Amino acid sequence: MSEELNIHQQASGSSSQVGETSEKENFLGKDASTTKDSQAPVEVRGSYLALTAITFLISFGAFIYGWDSGTISGIVNTPDYLQRFGEWSKSDQDYYLSEVRMGLIVSIFNMGAAFGGVTLGRLGDMWGRREGIMFSTCIYIVGTVIQMAASHSWVQYFIGRILTGLSVGCNCVLCPMYISELAPMAIRGTMVTIYQLMQSAGLFLGYCACYGSNKGYTDSRSWRIPLGLCFAFALLLICGLIFAPESPRYLVKKNRVDKAKHSLSRVTRVPESSPLIQREIDSLLEGIEIEKRAGNSSWKELLTGKPKIFYRVVMGVMLQTLQQLTGDNYFFYYSNTVFKSVGLNDSYVTSIIIGVVFFVSTFVPLYTMDRFGRRVTLLVGSAAMLICLLVFATIGVKSLFPGEYGVNPKKSVGDGMIFLVCLFMFFFSATWGPGPYVVVSESYPMRIRAKGMAIASIGNWLWGFLIGFFTPFIAGAIHFAYGYVFFGCTLFGFIFVFTCVPETKGLRLEDVDELYSKLKPGFAWRKIEIGKDDTEGRDSDA
Repeated sequence: MSEELNIHQQASGSSSQVGETSEKENFLGKDASTTKDSQAPVEVRGSYLALTAITFLISFGAFIYGWDSGTISGIVNTPDYLQRFGEWSKSDQDYYLSEVRMGLIVSIFNMGAAFGGVTLGRLGDMWGRREGIMFSTCIYIVGTVIQMAASHSWVQYFIGRILTGLSVGCNCVLCPMYISELAPMAIRGTMVTIYQLMQSAGLFLGYCACYGSNKGYTDSRSWRIPLGLCFAFALLLICGLIFAPESPRYLVKKNRVDKAKHSLSRVTRVPESSPLIQREIDSLLEGIEIEKRAGNSSWKELLTGKPKIFYRVVMGVMLQTLQQLTGDNYFFYYSNTVFKSVGLNDSYVTSIIIGVVFFVSTFVPLYTMDRFGRRVTLLVGSAAMLICLLVFATIGVKSLFPGEYGVNPKKSVGDGMIFLVCLFMFFFSATWGPGPYVVVSESYPMRIRAKGMAIASIGNWLWGFLIGFFTPFIAGAIHFAYGYVFFGCTLFGFIFVFTCVPETKGLRLEDVDELYSKLKPGFAWRKIEIGKDDTEGRDSDA
């Protein structure tokens, strides 16, 4: 039974019967009914263009998240913002944010997101993926308005951050789920990676917006303009989703078969009367019937479900946690502070450079994620980031300052540290940035997918909060030795992926159940044959 649009697989299976002429017609997107072999539906390449456009639209939910990450580090350092929401320092004769207030303003967003992923994420099952995202984005707009309207109360701004976090947490569950349910398995990893690409685009443009507004204005416009632009992007997401198709899996589950056919037709550019559409609908109906016979899903099933549902939930939580513990948000949230400490007066420029590196390198996994697989991508990224973190921390501790910390930094060493940060960002955005989202989005059966992804996201948001809140204290105490902490966490991430995360590239979503039924925990590096008896080549070395 297929949960995917098996266009790619079916086309390759009939290639020996359909001649060279038919293959050319397939590439041009000609309908399957016009080929010589009417029983072999073809891959409609034109559908990829439509699906890609829809995926970019859905991924504006990630763009908003990236924009927030890119703007908050600049907003909390603007003079007008510090004067309105900070405290007066008699010794420095200037306004500042205390470590507690800075940590809360930056990191409370993550706690709101953790709560929003678990609670609002259920809207995807209640109202549909599309309507759930639209509703949560409306909450984001409300939170943004509260922040923009804040005048001198940092608590009001704080409340606005909580609301925007609720929304982003929900979208980070629903958007990858929505994309993975629309995409055929041959390009599912690529499509979910677009989600990360849009996040990196938001991060980069957020840095640029803060740079421009700080150079152009000294009043409240220096921080209200970046907030106002994100308000506009949220409206764009809502308006665009009005024209997007709903997940066909959700529609079939709700017995809206005709609408599901229409949704599939819009995504694949195949007529609703095509045998391809009917076969996929029949497959989805069969899958939903099996789920109904199994009964309604519950939170308890995350602990007791089979095959190995609890194992998968723990794996998802660990992957999302380790994504944060690589240290990426240390550089995102506090990039201005970090670069000031290495002797850069205009740290906004360097933040933009990081944003450019992060954005450009996110194009890499569009190819590698489906070409080399999830495991290889994550393992290579872990190894590369380990080297960057080790060298960054070592030269920061040993060589940056000849004497007292913070006094007379060596410019050559500082430039080298900036290069290492950029190199780290390249490997992160090419591997661990999209990797956990791809693995988590295809690791759970449909009946518990929303719950499983929501629980997994808690690991991401919880550790995002902890890193955001405690970084000012830890960095103030141990300075660049903080990099050794992330080095140790990334080393653990390498070991965890190697031993516990199986490869899901090229599998139909329902085949993932069979994969985990045969998986021996701790032996994820072994190859598992899908669709064969356990006695045939099971668990042979990869």
